[in-house]
Amino acid sequence: MTTVTWTADEIMTVTAARSLRDRMACFVGIGLPSTAANVARRTHAPGLWMIYESGTLGAVPGHLPLSIGDGILAETADTVVSVPEVFNYWLQPGRIDVGFLGAAQIDRYANINTTVIGDYDAPKVRLPGAGGAPEIAASCREVVVIMRQSTRAFVDRVDFVTSVGHGAGPGDRERLGLTGAGPMRVITDLGVMEPHPETRELVLTGVHPGVDVAAVRAATGWDLAVSDDLALTPEPTTEELAVLRELTGSA
Repeated sequence: MTTVTWTADEIMTVTAARSLRDRMACFVGIGLPSTAANVARRTHAPGLWMIYESGTLGAVPGHLPLSIGDGILAETADTVVSVPEVFNYWLQPGRIDVGFLGAAQIDRYANINTTVIGDYDAPKVRLPGAGGAPEIAASCREVVVIMRQSTRAFVDRVDFVTSVGHGAGPGDRERLGLTGAGPMRVITDLGVMEPHPETRELVLTGVHPGVDVAAVRAATGWDLAVSDDLALTPEPTTEELAVLRELTGSA
């Protein structure tokens, strides 16, 4: 019997890190996206060019930044530019390969909510808000989303569309004038989802070791479709776990 030496959060983060390739330009969100991007840079993608919303281009932080304003980002960046330049020159013209985002809610078409839970005018919870996520979701060549899975987070329809994923289905991004491909992979602590090429609805394409399809579907707020070619996530390597645990202080 194999002894499990990693946690659900760890395999989620490592799987997300593996979705990044060397020499990509990556617009990084704080939290889980930042952890995954820094794992990728320290393992298989040493040339990953990380961009944070504060205007730091090519940051190579020695520890995980606490926010986009963490001094370690400016101290280690190739250069620091104004926030308008980040968005107007780098992001909107499509110069960023991948945007890495988290979310409070996501729906079957990968629309993201980071604004409110409940009615906008009388919310149950008011969330941090949009930040740069709408522009990232609109203009990056592709988007990867990383978040823990539950029926509270994976809902049939988000309470508020902060960042458009695939709208209500095929053609919506084009109709809205969004130039990027949108969310192409959603990575959770249970598995991996990708948009169906025709319907654009999220489909379960992979599960992590020890997770069965029923558990993933039970943690999803809609009738989740499952790919005929369902993959099993490779376990984290010793190197990946060592780097991740060093970054998070859990070594």
